[in-house]
Amino acid sequence: MTYEEFVERTSARLRAALVAAYGPDVGADAAAEALAYGFEHWDRLSAMENPAGYLYRVGQTEARRHFRPTAYLPAAPLPGLPEFEPKLAPALEALTEPQRVGVVLVHALGWRQVEVAELLDVDVSTLRTHIARAMTKLRTALEVTIDAG
Repeated sequence: MTYEEFVERTSARLRAALVAAYGPDVGADAAAEALAYGFEHWDRLSAMENPAGYLYRVGQTEARRHFRPTAYLPAAPLPGLPEFEPKLAPALEALTEPQRVGVVLVHALGWRQVEVAELLDVDVSTLRTHIARAMTKLRTALEVTIDAG
């Protein structure tokens, strides 16, 4: 596979994962830096079992060099974006990074758990644990109860 084919197949998912972890500004910049790194080191990366997961880690390192964003969702509604619960942004920010990434990618963006686990380089069972704990924290923060009836 060529680097261009790899980028076509994985760049959107890599960007989405890093934006979920670090917010729109830092996440997008981190994805661009990771893809630039991938271009420079494609000979070595192409032989790896999970080059997208490796570039996710490169993006994490880049993102951590910047300040953490103050908000993951816009404070005021932007045209074209759906409305969301105002308590959602602080509730997402209170999650750990793996919990936030898991919830956003699986529940908000519709990724399969297997895809997220592969990108994050964790077992699916570990991802499920992160998501379950995140959903419990979100339900508490948003005062949502599950009706068993």
